[in-house]
Amino acid sequence: MITDFISNYKNAIQGKYDPKRIRTKDDDISGGARIKSMFNELYDFLDGVQPTSHIADDQIKRAIILHQGDSIPGFPSVDSFYYLLNPLLKQLREPAFSLL
Repeated sequence: MITDFISNYKNAIQGKYDPKRIRTKDDDISGGARIKSMFNELYDFLDGVQPTSHIADDQIKRAIILHQGDSIPGFPSVDSFYYLLNPLLKQLREPAFSLL
C-alpha cells in the first residue's frame, strides 16, 4: 500500500500518465506537466536568443587560460564553461524562484 502511494506520488510529480487517477477536467494537467508548462511560459522569450552572442572571443580565450588546470590537453576545462555562463544562469534564477 505504501509502495503504491509512493509510486503514484512520483508519477504525479513527474507528470506520467496514470489510468487510476480520476481527472476533474479534461484539460486539467497535473504534477510535473503543470510545472513544465509554467516554466515554458516563463521562459518563452528565450526561443530565438543566442546566449553566447555577447561573449567575445577574447573573453573565451581568457576563460580557457584561467581554468586550464588539470584538463586534458586540447580540451578546455568545464570550469571555463561555467565561468562564462554563470552570470547568464544567475539572471534566469530569480524568475524561477518567484515561480516556485
